[in-house]
Amino acid sequence: MRDEDLLFMPATRAAALIRRRKLSPVEYMDAVLAAAPEAQRRLNCFVVVMEEAARAAARRAEQAVMSGEALGPLHGVPVTVKDLLDVQGVPTRHGSAIFAEAGPAAADDGLVARLRAAGAIIWAKTSTPEFGVKGLTDGLAFGITRNPWDLSRTPGGSSGGAAAAVAAGIGPLGLGTDGAGSVRGPAACCGLVGHKPTLGVVPWEPGRDAFGNNIFAGPLSRTVVDAAVMHAVLAGPSAKDPWSLGVEDKRALSPTLISGDLSGVTIGYLPRCANPRVASDVEANTLASLDSLRSLGAEVEEVTEALDWIEYEGRILYQANFTTFCAPFLPRWQNGMDPVTLAFMQRGADFSLTDFRNAQFARTRLWRAMQALLERYDALVMPTLTRTALAVEFDAANDEVEIDGHRCGITRQGWTSYLYPFNLTGHPALTVPSGFGADGLPTAVQIVGRWSADTDVFRLGAVLEQARPWAQYRPPVV
Repeated sequence: MRDEDLLFMPATRAAALIRRRKLSPVEYMDAVLAAAPEAQRRLNCFVVVMEEAARAAARRAEQAVMSGEALGPLHGVPVTVKDLLDVQGVPTRHGSAIFAEAGPAAADDGLVARLRAAGAIIWAKTSTPEFGVKGLTDGLAFGITRNPWDLSRTPGGSSGGAAAAVAAGIGPLGLGTDGAGSVRGPAACCGLVGHKPTLGVVPWEPGRDAFGNNIFAGPLSRTVVDAAVMHAVLAGPSAKDPWSLGVEDKRALSPTLISGDLSGVTIGYLPRCANPRVASDVEANTLASLDSLRSLGAEVEEVTEALDWIEYEGRILYQANFTTFCAPFLPRWQNGMDPVTLAFMQRGADFSLTDFRNAQFARTRLWRAMQALLERYDALVMPTLTRTALAVEFDAANDEVEIDGHRCGITRQGWTSYLYPFNLTGHPALTVPSGFGADGLPTAVQIVGRWSADTDVFRLGAVLEQARPWAQYRPPVV
């Protein structure tokens, strides 16, 4: 098997071949490690590659196969971890110069531990902007991470390193985090599948405010089934996350989604999410995706009422949190922090306690509005981003997004407005590729489901993937 074919093989197929002793975990890991240096040179997607540990883990994985041991669903499969989560024995630098001299983590994050227990080989940590603060991946501590489809464009953020690596075939799976679209945005930029689970289905143990959480962890992959398998590994309660103790992961499919026949499935098409415009090529690919679902029997209806995703109140919640969290770093590190972090902190400091509480009340109203929509529809479908990937030089704090020659506001208003609402409401959201834009870069659609119905979201994504295959495409930087 050619290394290129091996590198772009779905994780589930690789795991099946490993179980049947037709693929060596050692050879698989060797191929990934051999390709990583050139990818790093061109994409700058890794902050550390744990080569020695990865090779040792691959040898143990191969021995387990040969010994007939019980094997997990990801046995021998290489998985990267975004550098906001702890991996035992290596530093967690959070994309920040503040932690440049951090010591090795004493233990794995709970999700990393679950991946290892499923047989995955944790082999690298991927780049993230400082504290995952923005929708591009760059920083004073590590430079610029680039998109393998076009090196002048961003892979998105803040899980941009994971997305760039998976899109380039350097490992089939990446573990990302999503506080404001940070899995789904990079997936859309790089032509991948990305999933944000229902609040609590996948525990978030590092959260400082466990009860007001809007941060999630989820997979980046090249196929829906790979993402679904990784999600199943990550899901389950944790004593460190109160939401995870009371949320059911409805893994049984709704009867209407068991087959490819979508008769009886109702889909609400959300053309806007308080954003002024959507690019004509993105809109065309979204409508083509909806036509595919319609051809399989789904009833598709445009949602005509305006959805106020509380952009201003959401900004209060995000920026006030950064002001409080980062304040202890300012006396020593102000000159070494990302200007976007500093700008968000400055803006957050201007909000009052009354502003913050009113924003929390608005979050509840948004959740109830979304619940009402999902009582009418089995799922919602919309563009994931309003346009293809932005230039790597884009200033996320100040520059305006341009769409078809029109300025449309900063990123959260003009580019990522379809992402934020579901961090605030907690509903499951899956992004899948929808085609290519006029500039040759990927576009995507987002599928949002009912509370805890992550399995249904994956199934609908898989049906769309089958109708409009994508994984055969490979970026030019390979």
